[in-house]
Amino acid sequence: MEHGHEIGSHSLAHFAGLTFNMDTLIMTWITMAIVIVLAIAATRRIELQPRGWQNFLEMAVVYLLEQVETNMGSKGQKLAPLIITLFLFLVVGNELGLVPGFTSPTNDINTTLGLALMIVLIVHVLGIKNKGFVRYFKHFFEPYVPFVIINIIEEVAKPITLSFRLFGNILAGEILLLVLGMLVPYFVPTLWLAFSVFVGIVQAFIFTMLSISYLSNSMQDGH
Repeated sequence: MEHGHEIGSHSLAHFAGLTFNMDTLIMTWITMAIVIVLAIAATRRIELQPRGWQNFLEMAVVYLLEQVETNMGSKGQKLAPLIITLFLFLVVGNELGLVPGFTSPTNDINTTLGLALMIVLIVHVLGIKNKGFVRYFKHFFEPYVPFVIINIIEEVAKPITLSFRLFGNILAGEILLLVLGMLVPYFVPTLWLAFSVFVGIVQAFIFTMLSISYLSNSMQDGH
């Protein structure tokens, strides 16, 4: 493995003919570690009246479970751990770039596209499992055979729009925060920092809710 290569602010590593963004990989590992630690901390001493991180985690879990139940029904309960973990990863990952010396793993299109492709792959796997191979792929040709082109474009657009929305918002927020820090007094960057925290949570929520919507289609009997 070869290190010490820099493009902009990204450290690259080359292995087996592939190029890896080490900044993204390291920040992804840190994000996963933080999610695990916070989950353990929130469930280690569960209180009847939750406070702090336990309160936020409990509200998030309850709300996501309600959304899973509403959109997917009882079949969707098996996907609840995936949905909850995805949301927590996105929240922590989006906010990590606001900490000095860190960057968000979600400011890299490789991360967001990878997550989006994971969701779309699960959608198709569940669709085939729940509806059967022939019945599932038959809906791409409905209501008329020529619609197959439109339906395929729609399927291709799902991971693209899902990933670019998250990537664009997080990257733009971090860049603007750096620019404001260099051009204006501390007050304005502080305000933008607070707004960026809000944006990070909202973007995690949007990505998760769209994922639930896509997954629910594969769980339903209708088209």
